[in-house]
Amino acid sequence: MRLIVIIFLLLFVAAGVVFGALNADLASFDLGFAQLSLPKGGAMLSAVLVGWILGGITAWLGTSLGHRRRRRRERGARKVENATTA
Repeated sequence: MRLIVIIFLLLFVAAGVVFGALNADLASFDLGFAQLSLPKGGAMLSAVLVGWILGGITAWLGTSLGHRRRRRRERGARKVENATTA
């Protein structure tokens, strides 16, 4: 199974290298406060990387906030249970 994952990963890396090589011309970006000229492949890679990081942060916050909320409810239920048994 690990070999299949490694082969799959290498195929995507090779496709990324080919994509970057075929789109080596510069693209201009005006951000309002700065102007950038990046290769199209680099711009696409950085956009994917930023999306991946922001998606990971969003998923982490969503799960951690849910867990925190559930622990508070369980802690409150335990306090009520302990108060009624004492």
